[in-house]
Amino acid sequence: MLIERQAEDGFLSDAQAHEAIAEFFAQNDYTGKRVLVIVPDNTRSGPVGQIFKAIYDWLGRKAKALDVLIALGTHQPMSEEQICARLNLSLQDRKTRYGSVKFFNHEWQNSETFTSIGEISAAEIQQISNGLFSERVSVAVNKLIFDYDEFFILGPVFPHEVVGFSGGHKYIFPGIAGSEIINFFHWLGAVITNPCVNGNIHTPTRRVVERAASLIKMPHKLFAIVAAEDKLKGLFVGDCAPAWEKAAELSAKVHIVHKTKPFKTVLGIAPEMYDDMWTAGKVMYKLEPVIADGGTLIIYAPHINEISFTHGKFIDKIGYHTRDYFLKQMEKFTDIPRAVLAHSTHVKGIGTYVDGVERPRINVALATDIDRQHCRDVNLGYIDPEQIDIRNYENKEDKAILLVRSAGEQLYRLADGTIPTIPER
Repeated sequence: MLIERQAEDGFLSDAQAHEAIAEFFAQNDYTGKRVLVIVPDNTRSGPVGQIFKAIYDWLGRKAKALDVLIALGTHQPMSEEQICARLNLSLQDRKTRYGSVKFFNHEWQNSETFTSIGEISAAEIQQISNGLFSERVSVAVNKLIFDYDEFFILGPVFPHEVVGFSGGHKYIFPGIAGSEIINFFHWLGAVITNPCVNGNIHTPTRRVVERAASLIKMPHKLFAIVAAEDKLKGLFVGDCAPAWEKAAELSAKVHIVHKTKPFKTVLGIAPEMYDDMWTAGKVMYKLEPVIADGGTLIIYAPHINEISFTHGKFIDKIGYHTRDYFLKQMEKFTDIPRAVLAHSTHVKGIGTYVDGVERPRINVALATDIDRQHCRDVNLGYIDPEQIDIRNYENKEDKAILLVRSAGEQLYRLADGTIPTIPER
């Protein structure tokens, strides 16, 4: 049974959220069970802690164990203090009321973390991908989940460049998944391209995620959050697929901004929860659809001084390029994880690669603490952040200039439904 609460105007109250969670636990008994709660890291906003605390209020004394696994994907591990912040716990709370809760980071760099749960056949992949790929894909996940009787997925839903909308089983794939499935469906999304995927509920990449999830036979439930301004707009609790779909439908209403015309210049201000370009690339992913051909996106993030804490050596080697740059010479990049290639293309955007000449549709420039030469080396533009006066970008939409504060979670689209296409030669 799906339990849902939505706020047509304003936000859900704490009482409404607690009422929904109480209704769920009235129908589901976890007494004496071991329960693992899987939550995203701090690169996703939303009141995750509020819902975790409500879950704990119901299960803390009934369950045999209630622990937390951080779905890092391939991000950096979080410290105890960072996990407390993610869950809105004080350090005193952690030592007292929540002292029995174990925190785990997903140790994605350790091969011992994973266990195989099966594979998706080449024939299935061909069907799911609409003929784009035909290859067998092995599926592995963090074996920690099998130490528990059941797990909960708790996290927000937003438009997403790889699968259409984040959340649900995406906190398993890639959140706690092995590299093969991660690399495959990220590259599939890149080949389809961000403008064609982002903000669509039913996508080939989401079908891959759901097919991989079907290989997990242990019971699990979803607590899906839709939030704005770090406050609840909706809460959906129950079986993962229907709860996620309802949350995605609400997210489409809450998190997609429509503009009547494209912009020549867009200044996207990255929030500090993005601490490298691997995560701040979301500024590009969400704004690419409203940038005019030949236009410029400036990713403004003076606090960022790293391309990627975990994948920087690969990006430094290959740089940022359009999809076709890689597709037409894949033999040169067999040693690069395909998820890294996907990130590269998503940041650079769509474009052409003809007769050895690459022509991106738009220009992407970094206004960060990454120096000019490093930006050039990875094939991106550079603007000194100290030379940017944000006031010069305010209220200039009539001049084809757009300013987006706290960019990276809301998707911007053209109101007439037009999406950017790869320019002809």
